[in-house]
Amino acid sequence: MSGHDHDHGHDHEVRRPEPPPGVTGMRHFLEVDDLSLDELLHVLDLAELVFPPQVLRGKGAALVFEKPSLRTRSSMEMAVVQLGGHPVMIGPAEVGLGVRETPEDVARTLGGYHAVLAARVFEHENLERMAATDVVPVVNLLSDLSHPLQALADLLTLGQHFGRLRDLTVAYIGDPNNVSRSLAIALTMVGSRIRIGSPAGYTTPDVDLDRVGAHGGDIELFDRPEEAVAGADAVYTDVWASMGKEDEAEARRRAFEGFTVDRRLMGMAADHAVFLHCLPAHRGEEVAADVLEARGSLVWPQAANRMHTARGLLGFLLGVLNSPLADL
Repeated sequence: MSGHDHDHGHDHEVRRPEPPPGVTGMRHFLEVDDLSLDELLHVLDLAELVFPPQVLRGKGAALVFEKPSLRTRSSMEMAVVQLGGHPVMIGPAEVGLGVRETPEDVARTLGGYHAVLAARVFEHENLERMAATDVVPVVNLLSDLSHPLQALADLLTLGQHFGRLRDLTVAYIGDPNNVSRSLAIALTMVGSRIRIGSPAGYTTPDVDLDRVGAHGGDIELFDRPEEAVAGADAVYTDVWASMGKEDEAEARRRAFEGFTVDRRLMGMAADHAVFLHCLPAHRGEEVAADVLEARGSLVWPQAANRMHTARGLLGFLLGVLNSPLADL
């Protein structure tokens, strides 16, 4: 990937991309813009290495889960293995953040065994408290605020398909949530645009608009999905009731009526438009089955890229920052 034009093609040459200049010290990854643009592009380059540097050889990675997971657990465990490490999955029975132990104590304890701590949590503040200990790098596997690892996979998927990341328009249809927040930040950083179509009462929070604005971009907001998708290069959706909001499912189904991404809606996007979904998908609710399974759907490469980008991120955080470059 070129740091100048944001192009991203299919270069699978075995190489060691040079890290951005001046990268030193322990780093955490709680949101996409914890990386600079050059670092973000570097992580995407590392994600495509066929033979990644074994920066975790003989080391452990603590994967803390407060929420159930399919893609996140499998992608992270395999990313750790591919970097030569040993993943240890720690569920709610083993750790109760803020209940059995403070987030700080959990981080200090696990830092004695592992080279990295990655956590999928309800409250974003718990990630911030763990990262503040600066014992080991802390990675956000998902929180109520953001989902930056998903955004990395989204960028890699778009780059592989379009051959570039700049000047793309992505329409996100549905509930503005942690996924759309991180996606908006990522797209803005690489010079692309995001539109969000959502019904009244489910608008994008001001804090998300401000975060994107800090990078010189904006989120175009629409209350009609047809207007949001018009001419878009990609159409993205997520479940209407995220994990933890199941009690709102029926009310949300009523509120989001007409926001299902179906063939009619996809037909209003650009002729070359692709479909994205972070999964799990509820066929017949936020997306029609024939859209999910259509030729233009990239959801399965997108899911697979969760592993590749997790590997690239860990390679960056652990290899570039904590090991001599000669060891890479």
